[in-house]
Amino acid sequence: MARYTGPVCRLCRREGQKLYLKGDKCYTDKCPVSKRNYAPGQHGQSRKKVTEYGLQLREKQKVRRFYGIQESQMRMYFNKADRMTGITGENLLKLLELRLDNVVYRLGFATSRAEARQLVRHGHFTVNGKKVDIPSYILKVGDVVEIKEKSKNSPKFKETIENHRGNAVRWLEVSPEEYRGRIVAEPARDDIDIPVEEHLIVELYSK
Repeated sequence: MARYTGPVCRLCRREGQKLYLKGDKCYTDKCPVSKRNYAPGQHGQSRKKVTEYGLQLREKQKVRRFYGIQESQMRMYFNKADRMTGITGENLLKLLELRLDNVVYRLGFATSRAEARQLVRHGHFTVNGKKVDIPSYILKVGDVVEIKEKSKNSPKFKETIENHRGNAVRWLEVSPEEYRGRIVAEPARDDIDIPVEEHLIVELYSK
């Protein structure tokens, strides 16, 4: 399945809430969700009866769009979460939070997850001193993420860090002046601020 390349604001409108896919624009009055808080398309404002399957599907799509992953990746993460000890839904969100592109965003080194994914692909980051350019790379407790030495002088990174909006959470330790962050704990469910009912995703994939 190809990655979606259309207007990302349509995705937010489809889910009926801000997914913060557009960086700084999401925090302004220019956000389309603030202006047109209904689904896009000709029948976007019509009322539709939502089935149980429809609710489950919407929650799954919401998570996919938050993290910018494809259906095959989502299924892979679910299967991995299902094999882990603990609650499957929480394990799924934990794996997604520990992706390198998400951590880069949480540390404030990018204005959106999409931008973080691009920066990682372009080789701007190291993990424990070694360059990693795989956005889906899963980090673990103790890993240190740092902007590559050659990239630290980039005006882009300086501006982004100065305008950091506080995406970091308790399980991350950030040193903006050193362009570095560290995983100090595994993310707990309370640390994940995504408004999603993950048990519906488990029910959907368990059919």
